[in-house]
Amino acid sequence: MLSLAQKRAGVPLALVDSAIPQTGPGHVRIKVEAVGLNPVDADLVASGNAEWSWPHVPILDAAGVVDAIGDGVTEWRVGDRVAAHGDLRAPGAAAQFAIFRAEVLARIPDGVSFTQAAAVPCAGMTAYQAVHRRLTVRSGQSVLITGATGGVGGFAVQLAAQAGAHVIALASHGHEDVMLLGAAAIIDSRAADAAEQIRAANDGRGLDAIVDAVSSASATRHLAMLRYAGGIACIAGLPDLHAIPSFGISPSVHEISLGAAYSHGEDRHRRDLSIMLTDLLDQVAAGRLVVPIAQVIGLDGIDAALTGMRARHTRGKIVAVI
Repeated sequence: MLSLAQKRAGVPLALVDSAIPQTGPGHVRIKVEAVGLNPVDADLVASGNAEWSWPHVPILDAAGVVDAIGDGVTEWRVGDRVAAHGDLRAPGAAAQFAIFRAEVLARIPDGVSFTQAAAVPCAGMTAYQAVHRRLTVRSGQSVLITGATGGVGGFAVQLAAQAGAHVIALASHGHEDVMLLGAAAIIDSRAADAAEQIRAANDGRGLDAIVDAVSSASATRHLAMLRYAGGIACIAGLPDLHAIPSFGISPSVHEISLGAAYSHGEDRHRRDLSIMLTDLLDQVAAGRLVVPIAQVIGLDGIDAALTGMRARHTRGKIVAVI
């Protein structure tokens, strides 16, 4: 089969002809139609992983058709259209065929393309876990989303708005289209008075919740904007709690690490990957969720796209068609 592989960390990816992977117990093989690229893929290609063997096929998110079924798998049939977020310790999906655990797969509804489905797993489920599983955003709450034009941020804006929250989006100037995703206000992240604008957009009150998809520094900078007992969900780094007085606003801090469901979670956590992704894809099919696809490329364009991601030059989602 044709795959995109890396001989060692930090070197360019190359197209190679490799053996088709075999399906083991509890796993399925899918014929990959499209893969979604994420910052975690870019970081892993740059740094590698101690549990990889070389050459390694990268990319965690995929959509395709079930091609083979391992022993003990009863919920899937050959020909089913599925999407999934894979285990970063295992071979990835930048290939014509890939292996996934059966319990993490989600069915792709009619009307949802493979390209759309491949763009959802990592970013969509990270946002879902932050908004619904950890912060439990509710109607009437005020929520700040940083990095609102990125993959996670774009989904988080929509999910928080669907929950009835007053959503304040923080993004670089010129990305006012975030308003179309449900944000009540958009603020230029580079503005000198961004903090004042955020407070004004919330009538001077503290925020109920923050989804920070930018960095530890960003999470630290915005932490003090929370009201008493508010919460922050951190995708790209935890805040420094020394930035606020102890025993003051008493924030809850949530670290979002989607892939850790494989390395540190139990069966129920891995099955929740399927539950979250199924809900997201159903919402896409129903027209309630917009998939923010910025670019569609081929397999041979993945390496350059990941390089751009490491430089943080990407907004929305990039999908590669296999």
